[in-house]
Amino acid sequence: MRADFYLIDKPRFRAEPLRLVCELARKACDAGFASLILVRDMVEAETLDDLLWSFDPEAFIPHQIAGNEEDDETPVLIVPPDIDTPMRPLIINLRPAPVEGDFERVLEVVPADPAARAPLRERWRQYQARGLSVHKHDM
Repeated sequence: MRADFYLIDKPRFRAEPLRLVCELARKACDAGFASLILVRDMVEAETLDDLLWSFDPEAFIPHQIAGNEEDDETPVLIVPPDIDTPMRPLIINLRPAPVEGDFERVLEVVPADPAARAPLRERWRQYQARGLSVHKHDM
């Protein structure tokens, strides 16, 4: 298992952090990975849902907010905290807690704000303690 931390640094991601999530979801979809995006709340789910439709006119990322009959068939599933869904190989985590469960890879998006990075340093150590291979990417 592997954990990748994507540190937001570029102006385009600082201005709109969910754009990085869209880029990560597109790469996962293009690589054929079924993925979950674990969001903080329904507002973030709806915002991300809209952005995935519009962030790149050349990209089509089949996605939806979890809770429908087609969940198993949708490559990218946006999951608010109140919806229970089976794990997938790739998880993009926007929630304040580390991901638990059976997955191959988790992608953690790290905000540009230095104060917001402190909890993610602890999460890095938690994943390492669980035996995950941990990597950092400047974005």
